[in-house]
Amino acid sequence: MTNLTDRYINFFTDYGFKRLFGEERNKDLLIDFLNTLLADQENIINLTYTDKEKQGNTQLDRKAIFDLHCENDKGEKFIIELQKAKQNFFKDRSIFYSSFAVQEQAQRGDWDFKLKKIYTIGILDFCFDDNDKDKTVVSEIKLTDTRTGKVFYDKLTYIYLQMPNFDKSISELTEPFDKWLFVIKNLHKLENQPEILSGIFSKFFEEAEIASYNKEELKNYEKSLKYYRDLKNTIDTAYSDGIEEGREEIEKKLMPIIEQKEEKLKEKEKELKDRDVLIQELQEKLNNLKI
Repeated sequence: MTNLTDRYINFFTDYGFKRLFGEERNKDLLIDFLNTLLADQENIINLTYTDKEKQGNTQLDRKAIFDLHCENDKGEKFIIELQKAKQNFFKDRSIFYSSFAVQEQAQRGDWDFKLKKIYTIGILDFCFDDNDKDKTVVSEIKLTDTRTGKVFYDKLTYIYLQMPNFDKSISELTEPFDKWLFVIKNLHKLENQPEILSGIFSKFFEEAEIASYNKEELKNYEKSLKYYRDLKNTIDTAYSDGIEEGREEIEKKLMPIIEQKEEKLKEKEKELKDRDVLIQELQEKLNNLKI
């Protein structure tokens, strides 16, 4: 007997991500997502999943990173990651993992080093910069000539979706890709399929509806959901503890400065009081002289 109360699964769980984007029968969902994201760069007709999931080197890597590896009919590579936790050197790790897709294209014998395009797409449940006033949602990175601003090499593309920064409501979904961002972020919160999310999204909601799952699927999802909640709780707790530790560290550094300032302020106040007393005494003497 399940104790789930949501109608739809949580996309940010490993089970949700792999079921909706990682299963052969649902690859049309992933293709539509990628074509909408890369509308001005690619038109993917077909994708082939490649069994090249990279396991992270640390426990946090293994818990926080879920990824899919695919190729289109032109041999171009797609790495789609679901990243739960902010990490030190996250960008470095992302570049490092994409390098495998470069190296595996090497050919024996005479080879002219011509490479296929590689797209690394990160769906992030965090933001690179918590103080990002512009609330950037989509960041697209290519090798660029910093002097001219022109793209130097267009076969390596890194796209990061900072999901916490996406805050559009149903009524604001005017762009096709906004619909994908909305449904990815809010799927588990929805009670019904919104009318504006039709077409390919009908299948998305059908696949995400928990009531249609058999016992084994429910068991796997509940296990994945628990894993997700435990990880989120761990991250949130660590973040809160970090803030508290940071506050204490700042207080330690600032207290001597504050105390020094307060001491100088007290000295200044004493000087002012002494001056006022002196002025009052002089005034009294002047008054006596007039008399």
